[in-house]
Amino acid sequence: MATAHYDVIIIGTGAGGGTLAYRLAPTGKKILILERGAFLPREKANWDTVEVVQKDRYHTNEVWYDQKGNAIHPGTGYFVGGNTKVYGGALFRWRKQDFEQVIHKGGISPEWPLKYRDFAPYYTEAEKLYEVHGKRGLDPTEPGATEDYPYPAIQHEPRIQEIHDSLKIEGYHPFYLPLAIKLNEVNRRLSNCIRCNTCDGFPCLVDAKADADVNCVRPAEKYDNVTLITEAKVNRLHTNSSGREVNAVEAEINGEIHFFSSDIVVVACGAINSAALLLRSANDQHPNGLANSSDQVGRNFMKHQNGAIIGVSLKSNPTSFQKTLAINDFYWGDEDYDYPMGHVQLLGKVNADMIAQESPSVLGLSFRERHTFEAIATHSVDWWLTAEDLPDPNNRVTLRNNSVQLNYTENNTEAYNRLLNRWTQVLKMIGCGEKIIPASFYFRKKLPLQGVAHQCGTCRFGEDPKTSVLDINCRTHDVDNLYVVDGSFFRSSAAVNPTLTIIANALRVGDRLIERLA
Repeated sequence: MATAHYDVIIIGTGAGGGTLAYRLAPTGKKILILERGAFLPREKANWDTVEVVQKDRYHTNEVWYDQKGNAIHPGTGYFVGGNTKVYGGALFRWRKQDFEQVIHKGGISPEWPLKYRDFAPYYTEAEKLYEVHGKRGLDPTEPGATEDYPYPAIQHEPRIQEIHDSLKIEGYHPFYLPLAIKLNEVNRRLSNCIRCNTCDGFPCLVDAKADADVNCVRPAEKYDNVTLITEAKVNRLHTNSSGREVNAVEAEINGEIHFFSSDIVVVACGAINSAALLLRSANDQHPNGLANSSDQVGRNFMKHQNGAIIGVSLKSNPTSFQKTLAINDFYWGDEDYDYPMGHVQLLGKVNADMIAQESPSVLGLSFRERHTFEAIATHSVDWWLTAEDLPDPNNRVTLRNNSVQLNYTENNTEAYNRLLNRWTQVLKMIGCGEKIIPASFYFRKKLPLQGVAHQCGTCRFGEDPKTSVLDINCRTHDVDNLYVVDGSFFRSSAAVNPTLTIIANALRVGDRLIERLA
């Protein structure tokens, strides 16, 4: 059935698949990497807000569906490097307690079978591999680490430094955002990054992001034993007659169907598409979807409760590279709230075209003239809030006419709402909201369902095959040579960006695969 045989096939090149390819490349084993997209083009449009934000140039034109059957256009893209090509590069370790059972006002965040100590050495490796800049000892919630960040923190520009100092005066604990970026502030000749204002959510024209493409896939490709095929969409996985082994990967390349086989198959398509691929691969031995005897494939979909506050004040904000500061003072709650709330960080600087995209109307003022958008952007400081959504088996990925359907109902919303209101109070306290627009000078936007940048949880790992899809090494319980290495394995979502944990886990699973292949 297969036209070529490999030791390992990796499907997907994002934070999970790209990192795993990097880990396995030096082994000499014959590795095939299948990527649905092409290399993201380096072009002027990389830094064009109209193209990136308003026209969704780098997002798929696929149509997905919500639980009512309404069409949605997902904020995801298919390129070598996956969504790391447009990520903001904030790479956080989870807090120690995030791996334990945590009681929320809205429910329970479950305990993990592995703990922070199991991930800690891989976090250290991941920070080096992705060139993370930061400074330890400033965030009171941060876990212990055996080493400092591999690169110094990215310094704040003057307006952000003022905000940092104001927060300190009020007794809060702002810290430098840990960023995966190729920036040398001491010697700019050694730096790719030019501290532009189109980083967060944009591709990088000068390859200054430390992403899965630049830092992992391209180095892996240099090995003769590694083959990368782009624009190869994997449609199904086929098993042998017992159903215990994947014996062929079916991929569509240039309109033709090809079959590949390998001793080990690794699915790393992102939590949503990995679950969808397993469901599409149903057969007689796996009638509910491949590796789905537990009926857990696609369930417990999480994406965080994410939203933005754009605070407008009389004071101008000429900051170019704004995404340098974060705060976790409300991560575990507040004086009058004994449950976790979440995390706050700066966004990349918004501009007039981003404001125009939302085109709000506030108290009769017309926002149709460009100079108004420019005035708002010039005087804004822009924040990103993250609260944890909890695993719910009814929040799930299913198929609708072979397309993705996301059945999702928000939960734990009080935590996010409290964080939103509390942070607005803090901004007023430190003078980030003088009234230039009567009664309403904070624009708030919560990310809708199609915003799936933090997707996780659809193939949870665990020790019991009846309640989990994967074992603790991310091998499926039902199929001996099939692994899933992306955010699918998460049992909970915590309240910080998931990417560093995905990277660290890929390195961890890579070590287990090296042992198996020996």
